[in-house]
Amino acid sequence: MDKYQFDKQIREEMETSCVPFGVYQFLHNRIVPVVLSAGFCDMFGFEDRAEAYRIMEYDTYRDTHPDDLARVAEAGVRFAREEAEYDVVYRTHLPGEGYYRIIHSQGKHIWPESGVRLAYIWYTDEGRYSDKGGGIESSLASLFSKLLHEQSAIRGASYNYLTGLPNMGYFFELSETGREKIMEAGGRAASLFIDVNGMGNFNRIYGYAQGDVLLREIAKLLSRHFGCDNCGHVGQDGFVAFTEAAGLEERLKTVFQECDHLNGGRSRTLRVGVYVEDQEPLVDSGTACDRAKLACQLIRGTRLAAFSYFSKKMIAEIADAQYVAENLERAIEEGWIRVYYQPVVRAATGRVCNEEALARWVDPIRGMIMPDTFIPVLEKSMLIYKLDLFVLEQVLANIQQKRAAGLHAVPVSINLSRADFEACDMVEEIRRRVDESGISRSMIKIEITESMVGREPTYMKQQIERFHQLGFHVWMDDFGSGYSSLDVLQNIDFDLIKFDLHFMRRFADSEKSRKILVELMKMALSIGVDTLVEGVETQEQVDFLNRIGCDKAQGYLYSRPIPIEDMLDCYASGRGIRQEDPAQAEYYTTVGTTNLGDPAVIRNGDLEMRNTPDAVPMAVLEKDGDELRLLRCNRSYGEYLRQIVDDAEIENRDGEIYLVSQALARMAEKAMKSEKWIPVRERNEDGYTSRSYARRIAVNPVTGAAAIVLVVLAMM
Repeated sequence: MDKYQFDKQIREEMETSCVPFGVYQFLHNRIVPVVLSAGFCDMFGFEDRAEAYRIMEYDTYRDTHPDDLARVAEAGVRFAREEAEYDVVYRTHLPGEGYYRIIHSQGKHIWPESGVRLAYIWYTDEGRYSDKGGGIESSLASLFSKLLHEQSAIRGASYNYLTGLPNMGYFFELSETGREKIMEAGGRAASLFIDVNGMGNFNRIYGYAQGDVLLREIAKLLSRHFGCDNCGHVGQDGFVAFTEAAGLEERLKTVFQECDHLNGGRSRTLRVGVYVEDQEPLVDSGTACDRAKLACQLIRGTRLAAFSYFSKKMIAEIADAQYVAENLERAIEEGWIRVYYQPVVRAATGRVCNEEALARWVDPIRGMIMPDTFIPVLEKSMLIYKLDLFVLEQVLANIQQKRAAGLHAVPVSINLSRADFEACDMVEEIRRRVDESGISRSMIKIEITESMVGREPTYMKQQIERFHQLGFHVWMDDFGSGYSSLDVLQNIDFDLIKFDLHFMRRFADSEKSRKILVELMKMALSIGVDTLVEGVETQEQVDFLNRIGCDKAQGYLYSRPIPIEDMLDCYASGRGIRQEDPAQAEYYTTVGTTNLGDPAVIRNGDLEMRNTPDAVPMAVLEKDGDELRLLRCNRSYGEYLRQIVDDAEIENRDGEIYLVSQALARMAEKAMKSEKWIPVRERNEDGYTSRSYARRIAVNPVTGAAAIVLVVLAMM
């Protein structure tokens, strides 16, 4: 049905009438104005009649008091649908006035011709409204004010009480007809899901009353750009809308800009998911909104205003997510999920000192399902704890399997999710399983990501402290990937920080990245935290990490993650990286974490030096009987060594460097006897004299070998 048109003469007479009234028609589930009189425009402050028609069609309740919005809108829809009487009192804000006036509106239906029903509504200004009981202009206005107080609690069935926008059910009706009209006119209909960023935090800071004010402001903003009956309010901080897709991005950018200035600048940003109809027939309104919401969820992590489009690929992702959630237990029972291990190698020795356990889903139907597909699904569905406890159980069984094969079993780290702690008492579940296995708690390391801690630091600090009290070491994973890394380290004690792989990705082309890593490593060493860098792919990276005091490295340079069978096969055939004896772990940790980039390491004696990283030759040597092995050194010491030692005095034995210099052997013999710095002067066969300081830093509890740190101050 088309909009009804009065005869031109009749319309002119009606529009010039000084009586404030309007004639409306209910079309496509919306109330649209047919005629607005001059008296109507005068009463409501419209100087431009065209503007009056636009506002009454697309933003009818723009100036209505927030407490009256739902009641007035519901009464209008009921009047249009049920042919009921219309008699409504409400408050409205008129232009240029700092208060509300009481409007009494009454209406009835007429049928100008067969099949056409119009609503005549006339308006009476009953005076100024006051919520304090004073300043009322007439006794009638006083009665109406009392009535408004009584009716302010009434909430409409079709409109949201807070914002006055259609609720979900009514919005779906409006959307069905509205989108059809857009498509019939040759346009493309777009459905929007709008999420307000950080409303929970806003309410905690400013209070719920201010939160309600902001939501009403946002509702008005959306109504201005998309029309009040083209928008809906869903949930606490969600809105929906439908509109013509043409020019949508520019309109959204304008909405984002205006939103920044709402509520006196005390506002929040918006995230918008967009679903554009690209073919007939139209999907139902519920499906259209669901698809827009899915697109919105893709940008959930951003705090900036942003929009995202729905794509058909998302439908496949939904199906994949459903498959994962529904088949997790079957995948565990039937062995589709397997535990793979990636070695962690000590930089100073090149031996495996830890392993990280990683879940892999090898599906008989879908093939390899990647972790970045199934882990977020399991986290969202609160099933991740089942996977993580299964991984732990497999790790404990594999440790026993390696010991049975006569191999050293190194400690293994397992990854936990924030959802683990919400689903069960994860600390207790891990303790119970480890203790029942008979394996020492020191063999299991707990990896917790920086982002997990950053979201709820107080709660996660409590859980980490529980792990520590039980004897478990806790590692911070992905350090440097978020914005609160240092703040987290300041408040929570970790045993190791695992630097995010982006440091290594930028290693070759970013001097700044290397300098940042050097300083972060110094900071970690100074607070007594062990270090590990992931993403290592070249020997150059290993040498750099060794120089700056990084104890451990992990990456494809050493090995990709492999299943336990492949690991055992590698060790049995001699192809695998040699594993470290756990009894020597503390010794090699001391060796690996001695910072060779900063001579300030020697300040715990009488010696003081300025911080001149990598300029002073420094090294860690191991004296084992008559053998002297170079464990670590910085670049300056390497150059120094080439000057004072002949090539024949440096032996490379399967990648390990041994020194057969008599001068160095004498120095090591002296230094290994003292934990304090001792001055050492040695002359080589070419007549060069070196002035150095050295001391013993650790003794290997298995071999009795002594680790010595050496600082060369001068060579003459």
